[in-house]
Amino acid sequence: MLPRWFTKRTTYGLRIAILLGLVFSSSLKAVSPIYIGLDADMSAFAAEGGQAIYQGAMTAINEINHNGGVLDRPLELIVRYHRGNPARGIRNIQAFSQTPDMVAVLGGVHTPVALQELALIHQQELIYLGPWAAGTAIVDNGYEPNYVFRVSIRDAEAAKVLLAHIQEQGISNIALVLERTGWGRSNLASITEQAKQRDITVSQVTWINWRQQQFDDEVALIADSGAKAIVMVANAPEGAVVVKAVLQNKATGALPIVSHWGVAGGNFVQRLGLETLKQINLSVLQTFHFELPGNQKIIKRVLAAYNAANPGYENGSAIPGAVGLAHAYDLVYLLAQAIEQAKSIKAPEIRQELLNIDEYQGLVKTYQQPFKQGQQDALWAKDYIMTRYNELGHLVPFTD
Repeated sequence: MLPRWFTKRTTYGLRIAILLGLVFSSSLKAVSPIYIGLDADMSAFAAEGGQAIYQGAMTAINEINHNGGVLDRPLELIVRYHRGNPARGIRNIQAFSQTPDMVAVLGGVHTPVALQELALIHQQELIYLGPWAAGTAIVDNGYEPNYVFRVSIRDAEAAKVLLAHIQEQGISNIALVLERTGWGRSNLASITEQAKQRDITVSQVTWINWRQQQFDDEVALIADSGAKAIVMVANAPEGAVVVKAVLQNKATGALPIVSHWGVAGGNFVQRLGLETLKQINLSVLQTFHFELPGNQKIIKRVLAAYNAANPGYENGSAIPGAVGLAHAYDLVYLLAQAIEQAKSIKAPEIRQELLNIDEYQGLVKTYQQPFKQGQQDALWAKDYIMTRYNELGHLVPFTD
């Protein structure tokens, strides 16, 4: 059954892609599948991110099944929605843990959900693959053995790139706008520490709650602080509220806003509007872009598959939440490689083989030993990029 959020056009395209995959993998039909769960926001405020993760995972699964599956068995994705709600997420993890032949769960966009799920994930010895949520403590969680593996941004590393971008503009006095969650607190710690190392003054720290509709009083505090730029850690709905309030204040309207990637996981551009978007100096952290140099064979293949499911996206810049797609695609392939190496679908054995992967040529990059004991993040500051919105409202890399 396809998720409820698909349009008729998307449903038609995906059915074609899935039918082609079934034709090519007909030899797997009589074999019971190996399951991967997807626990994500597929229909609420970060739905673009959840949908992108789904698309990336399904693209990889269809390719793998076309080529014979894993251990001569097909992969199959089971999708559950958490809508950004930790309680829903925990129920989803519980359901996945009771599903026979479930080897791993792909997480969604929200750090607060992932943090609340950690205890159950480790209690059930369920491999958790993180394609988006950036909270440092999701991976550095204190559990041993650690069942969390991430291809995503890591907040402790994000701070280095965000503040380097600030310094490149000759700015040494900033204000922080942080969502009032575990993700915001994670970034407060990492940005504050990185600011000290770079001799940057954090003159004001402001917080925004989920679904908050006004931010004028907080912007007034930023104006009074003398900050020359704003570092924003918020998702699309709250990010749009912040940007509008910043623009409406004469003292802050021209300030650069350097944003973590949360705004790219939802309908930020639609909430803001293209005309408003053109008025702001906004840059957004990312890890991947289809226009950047990379493995062109994989890039072209993934773009072709995406367009088969969603006609009209020949230009990769237009793909919503492309980082989620790329991360999920690579994570599914890394999982498949670990299962093949383990010759088993038992989580402890797959976990060990994830640590033993020597190399994987992926969509984001070529990974050399992506995971190590005590280091289960695969992407680091050197892998991140800064992007901006173009006149069409699409994120594009900065060019020299």
